[in-house]
Amino acid sequence: MTVKFYMTTVATNRDIYIKQNRIKLILDGKKIPYEEIDLSKNQEGREEMRALAGIPDLLPPQIFNDNTYCGDFQAFDDANEDGRLLEFLHLK
Repeated sequence: MTVKFYMTTVATNRDIYIKQNRIKLILDGKKIPYEEIDLSKNQEGREEMRALAGIPDLLPPQIFNDNTYCGDFQAFDDANEDGRLLEFLHLK
């Protein structure tokens, strides 16, 4: 199982940039391997992310485990704060 982190290196919104950095900081700090998918360079990735989540206007950052949608930044951050991150990521 692979954690996939859909993000963008061209964030026009500072809030998106901050959220993405927090996700990376937490995953790296907990040594959870992940695949980073940069949607600014991959239009197919954007379409895939939206199709897998079933949300046509979904914006990054978003977290998946393989093709299973885990949630957005707020759900990720809440799970981390509650000590349920591995469960949220479907790693437990």
